[in-house]
Amino acid sequence: MYLKSLTLKGFKSFAAPTTLRFEPGICCVVGPNGSGKSNVVDALTWVMGEHSAKSLRGGKMQDVIFAGTAGKSPLGRAEVTLTLDNSDGTLPIDYAEVSLTRRMFRDGAAEYEINGDRARLMDVQELLSDSGIGREMHVIVGQGKLAEILESKPEERRAFIEEAAGILKHRRRKEKAQRKLAGMQGNLDRLTDLTGELRRQLKPLGRQAEVARRAQSVQADLRDATFRLAADDLVTRRAELADAESVRARLSGQVAAAVDRRDDLAASVGRTQTRLDRLSPEADAAQQRWFALSTLAERARATARIAADRARSLAAESAVHHGTDPDELDRQADRAEAHEQELAAEVARAADRAGRATEALKSAEATLAGLEAEHLKAVRAIADRREGAARLAGKVETLAARVESTEAEIARLDAESENARSAVADAEAEFDAVHARVDVHAEGERTLDEHLGRAERAHLAARARLAELQASEREADQRIARLAARIETLEQNKGAGDGADWVLRHLGPEKSAGTVGELLGVEPGWERAVGVALGPAVDAVVVDRGVDRRSVLVALREADAGRAGLVGGGTAGDDYRLEADLVPGARWALDVVEVPADLVAAVTALLVDVVVVDDLAGAHAQVEADRRVRAVTRDGEIAGAGWTVGGSAAGRTGLELQSAIDAAVAQRDAVRAEIETTRAELAGAEAEDLERADRFSESLAAISESDAAIEEIYAELARIGTRRRRAEAEVRRLEQARRMAVDKLDASRAEHAELTDRLARAGDDDGVELPADDGRVAAQAEVAAARAAELEARLAHRSAEERASGVRGKSASLRRAAQSERESRARAARAAAARRRGAEVAGVVDELSGRLLARLDELIASAGAERDRLASARTEASDRAAALRTELAAAESEVTRLGDAAHRDEIVRAQLEVKVSELESAVLERHGIEPEALVAEYGPEVPLPPSALEIEEYEAARERGEDVTPPPPMPYHRAEQERRLKQAQKDLATLGKVNPLALEEFAALEERYAFLSTQLDDVKKARADLEGVIDDVDERIEQIFTEAWVDVEREFRDVFSVLFPGGEGRLVLTDPTDMLATGIEVEARPPGKKVKRLSLLSGGEKSLTAVAMLVAIFKARPSPFYVMDEVEAALDDTNLRRLIGLFEQLRETSQLIVITHQKPTMDVADVLYGVSMQGDGISKVISQRMR
Repeated sequence: MYLKSLTLKGFKSFAAPTTLRFEPGICCVVGPNGSGKSNVVDALTWVMGEHSAKSLRGGKMQDVIFAGTAGKSPLGRAEVTLTLDNSDGTLPIDYAEVSLTRRMFRDGAAEYEINGDRARLMDVQELLSDSGIGREMHVIVGQGKLAEILESKPEERRAFIEEAAGILKHRRRKEKAQRKLAGMQGNLDRLTDLTGELRRQLKPLGRQAEVARRAQSVQADLRDATFRLAADDLVTRRAELADAESVRARLSGQVAAAVDRRDDLAASVGRTQTRLDRLSPEADAAQQRWFALSTLAERARATARIAADRARSLAAESAVHHGTDPDELDRQADRAEAHEQELAAEVARAADRAGRATEALKSAEATLAGLEAEHLKAVRAIADRREGAARLAGKVETLAARVESTEAEIARLDAESENARSAVADAEAEFDAVHARVDVHAEGERTLDEHLGRAERAHLAARARLAELQASEREADQRIARLAARIETLEQNKGAGDGADWVLRHLGPEKSAGTVGELLGVEPGWERAVGVALGPAVDAVVVDRGVDRRSVLVALREADAGRAGLVGGGTAGDDYRLEADLVPGARWALDVVEVPADLVAAVTALLVDVVVVDDLAGAHAQVEADRRVRAVTRDGEIAGAGWTVGGSAAGRTGLELQSAIDAAVAQRDAVRAEIETTRAELAGAEAEDLERADRFSESLAAISESDAAIEEIYAELARIGTRRRRAEAEVRRLEQARRMAVDKLDASRAEHAELTDRLARAGDDDGVELPADDGRVAAQAEVAAARAAELEARLAHRSAEERASGVRGKSASLRRAAQSERESRARAARAAAARRRGAEVAGVVDELSGRLLARLDELIASAGAERDRLASARTEASDRAAALRTELAAAESEVTRLGDAAHRDEIVRAQLEVKVSELESAVLERHGIEPEALVAEYGPEVPLPPSALEIEEYEAARERGEDVTPPPPMPYHRAEQERRLKQAQKDLATLGKVNPLALEEFAALEERYAFLSTQLDDVKKARADLEGVIDDVDERIEQIFTEAWVDVEREFRDVFSVLFPGGEGRLVLTDPTDMLATGIEVEARPPGKKVKRLSLLSGGEKSLTAVAMLVAIFKARPSPFYVMDEVEAALDDTNLRRLIGLFEQLRETSQLIVITHQKPTMDVADVLYGVSMQGDGISKVISQRMR
């Protein structure tokens, strides 16, 4: 046998399919480092079953798949096919050519094939092991194989010889036998334990059988006592339920009466509250009206006071005008004009005289010129006298200036008087304008009063709507409370039963959807009929398809939690029907129920033969028409072929209770929705009430602001009146000051005329006093006379001019004064008329204010009385409402008390119904007897039959021929039956746990013990046979190994001497006495050295020693082929030549595949295979035959 070909696909660097066709002899694989030569060795190792990634130079097994390069993507699998030439029949398979294929995928999946057929790894290894190729792969010498051989333990070196000798299959046979023996030992131990246990069980089981026979009579008494006590309990509970029904009826009447009284009181409270809600805004409105009238009265009083004060002030003002008569002033002007003309003529005459006197003075002065010096003293004296006249002239001038200033003062006073009169006129106009605003505000107040009325009415309407919605909310809350109590009572009555409740709690909502009754939908009116038809199944628990119902029932029984029915959910089924004719009015029960999809099969099975009808007559008619069906009436009466169940109404079924619960829940949800709507409307009504209250407050605030504005207007009118009166007083003061200034002017003018006359007389006195003297004196006298004449003429002229100037314009002034006086008198007349009109208006306002005050006082008194009346009525209504609320609270408490009592009674009644139902169910389920039959056969009124002992004694007496009467039955006594039950229970407890099948179990156990004893003997015999097989295999392994060892040790000495001429080497057993487990040590002494330990040899010596051992194995037990991967890399030329010589020896018996870089090795090759790798990273192979 030899390797014929090797095909690689996607294995490591061989991405493309590559086939190496081998020949017998030496085949060398050459190529540069990294080209993929060793991958050929890895492929051979891998395809022959290697499963260690480390041995294949990888981290994981998927590393053998081509990983990709820059130019080629990774592949998804690796595949290697090795073809062997088996023409000599080396492999135990009937094929001349054998192909081994191995594939590996990226996901870790692997496939093996032998000649294209799927195989296992074990199949491949066993096939190769028969040719000396085992798991150690000693025929493939890789790059690290030599070091592994040298560094391995002695026991590990033994494995190479065993593999070459073909011992592996014998070891596998031994290991298989040992595994069977170990498994057989476990079975033997179990059989031994089991037979021992059966031996221990046989004796007590015999005793249990005897106890079971004795327990039969005790159990009969126990059953009879249990039935009679159960019947007594059922009769007692039914009586209690009847009493509870009567109590329920009585409480229902009391509750209805209390509810009626509460509703009456609630209606009274509502009416009283409505009246109070109506009176509260009316009282508030009356209070507002009284306050508004009081405010208006205060405003009227203020207006009356202002009008009275104004009338008094206008009447107190003087209407007399103190000015000069304008006609008199005109006459004075005429006289002043005539006097002015006279003075003008006098001025002309005085001017002529003054001219002549000047001429005379000049002549006299010429004469006096010579005499001036002599008369100087006399002239000075005359000058001194003239100084007094000058002072008088100064006074005249002063008086003239005073007259002018007085005239200017009078003109100023006239101007200020005019300004003051203008201020009076302005104040009167402003008063009229401001007073007009009072009318505007009065009109605005009427509008505000209308707005206030509308806001008040809207506020009252919002309050009424709010009260109505609050009453609706309270009523809805009460309805919710009543419905909640009803739902709670119904749910307590509907309880699915202790066992069902336990199952529901045990499974939870994830594995149980509820009971059948909860999941079914039934047309209204058919609930009782469907509930009676379903019977106990209505309370059965629906469990998911994945729930093990048997384990649930076992857990229920172990928990002692009662009984329960289970229905498997999640299983769809067909809604099949019976083919039957229905009488008129009859309907299939399945047509009146709505079934979930996962319950169709179960419910169909329960109701497929059920027909629902209206009455019992229809039920009998339907059964007569088709005896296969059951007919159920609306009242729960059920009829079948030859039987009928009915009578008085029993407790409501679970479906009826569930329907009632659903209806109550729907009503509760509807009322809750109604409450939500009412609360939304209530929120809107509250917001509207607040909004309208704010509008009402805003209207009141607007009226208050208007009142404040009117008060401010009246205050402003008072201020304007005060300012006008001050202006009028100022006019009067200025007129008085003008009169005083005119009087002062007249006095100053009189004094000025007097002083002017005195000054004139003083001039005349100066001329007389000049001394008469000589010629100078005469000349001086003449000059003085001339001067005096001139002075007098000038003075006369000036005086005439002054007088003319003094009267000049006087007539015009007097005429202006007359005109001003006339205008002043006209203004005074107008002012007097205005004052008269103001006084008249003020009087009218005062009078109207008095009338208004009188009317307002009447209205205030009336409004106060109405306010007091409404306040009293509101207080009375509030007290009445409080009293009614107290009564209503008491009535509510009474209703609550009676409702609680009714609720408790309903719970008690429901509990009694549940207890009765549970008792009936327990009787039916535990004892297998109908409740009515139980009561009929074991009820309290049924006497007890004679006991078994009495019957035996009676029979014994009869057999003895005695004249005896049969033992009479005994009346029922509960205490006696309880004693009887306890005695039976005590006897059973004394007997212990009774196994009713003990006899059958005992026989079965004996039969099983005999069978297992036979089996135990068979197993012991088989164990002895396996131990013999193991001994035979050990002998065969020892024989084969000994023979192989002798041959390998001999060949090692020969090969070592070839590789180390003059040296010595041998293989030594570590334990020659135990050939089955001994290891192998290698001793090597190269020529010229005394050391034998391998660790002291050089690297080349170690490699040659390892090669010597392998070649010795190869020659002692040849294999069809060997693979050498660069084993000569560390050798020099001499040792290489020696090794090549060995290769040539091995070529005679085996095929050699050598991976090498050495040219001498290539020279002896029959075929060369060149492996190369270009830049694409993919290995390629070419071949060349050398011989």
